Amino acid sequence: MASEPNLDWMISVDDHILEPPHLWTSRVPAADRDRAPRIVKDDKGEAWVYDGKRFPSSGLSAVAGKSKEEFSPEPLPYSEMRPGCYDPKARLADMDRAGILASLCFPTITRFCGQMFMEAGDREFGLVCLKAYNDWMIEEWCGSAPGRYIPLVLIPLWDPRLAVRELERCAAKGATTFAFSENPEPLGLPTIHDPNGYWDPVMAAADELEMVVSMHVGSSSQLPKISEDAPFMANLAWGAMRTSGTMLSWIFSGMFQRFPNLKIALSEGEVGWMPYFLERAEQVLDKQRHWVQRGGRFQTHAGGGGVDLDTLDIRETFRAHVFGCVIEDKHGIASIAEIGEDNIMCETDYPHSDSTWPNCIQKAKELVSPLSPEVQYKVLRGNAERLYRFTPAEPPVLTEA
Repeated sequence: MASEPNLDWMISVDDHILEPPHLWTSRVPAADRDRAPRIVKDDKGEAWVYDGKRFPSSGLSAVAGKSKEEFSPEPLPYSEMRPGCYDPKARLADMDRAGILASLCFPTITRFCGQMFMEAGDREFGLVCLKAYNDWMIEEWCGSAPGRYIPLVLIPLWDPRLAVRELERCAAKGATTFAFSENPEPLGLPTIHDPNGYWDPVMAAADELEMVVSMHVGSSSQLPKISEDAPFMANLAWGAMRTSGTMLSWIFSGMFQRFPNLKIALSEGEVGWMPYFLERAEQVLDKQRHWVQRGGRFQTHAGGGGVDLDTLDIRETFRAHVFGCVIEDKHGIASIAEIGEDNIMCETDYPHSDSTWPNCIQKAKELVSPLSPEVQYKVLRGNAERLYRFTPAEPPVLTEA
């Protein structure tokens, strides 16, 4: 008789690192340390400095250990952050406390897909810094506790061929996923629909290397506005619309038809909206595809090849290629039969202001409690292990406090 699945631990596929101050100064050549990303303290306070720009750390990015009443977007020095924000050993203690068996972490100062290096005046040195980040992520952050961290790497967005080489280099070191933009257009880059196939070399490499394309909400460096004067909290609550746009854009892009092993993960977008937009996509495909196929200004294209609307199956494409995650999305779990039990993962968003820490496993178990134990296990950790080809360490044995 098979043993009951262990539901006391989860894998979070969306957490964050506040990069430690030594990350770049300890890894770039000595002659370049004064122009690498570094922390400075002056009469303006503490901030990261790089390429002539100053980047204070937002307090909302490091709220772990604080009450909601203490949250603030004001700059926060490292001395006032919980060590788990920037130290992998301290993070482990916080993970153990919260029932987090393993964690996938997005960067902070570089922004979610490394935009900082693309915007730098010296992209050649930006590539040096980007590689230093990737090496630190794999060797130091993840290497500090094998089986507890899933390595997420960055690519040089400004040069697809360089990006391919970096994917190959990082895959050889054990990485299985890389950060990409939910919408490259606001970054001044071609979209995935570029008729010249700008991103094709990257996606072909991801397809071959089985590297998951991880896209965090906000990786377009934009916060969509309902209107110019809409309240900030209204815009923030509306934010999942970015993720739905990303999902639809990829489904209709033709990328998945041309690269059948390609998989995308939509981070911090929740999933409760997925059933509606999948249904709507099917309606649009059924009713509109014939006149769209006849050409004209509405003709769809991607990478010069386009999507084959005659063979496109919305649900099949979604189930095979698109993965989302939940924090506290009860509606999404209630809709799991429509979304698919293999397409939903968990996240905790540590140490950001949306996080459920330190009550992560309790909140997650409450969320998935209507499901069978087997499906609970999939959402809590099994789907993440399969998608990222990740074998976690054995759960630690915790001593009573």
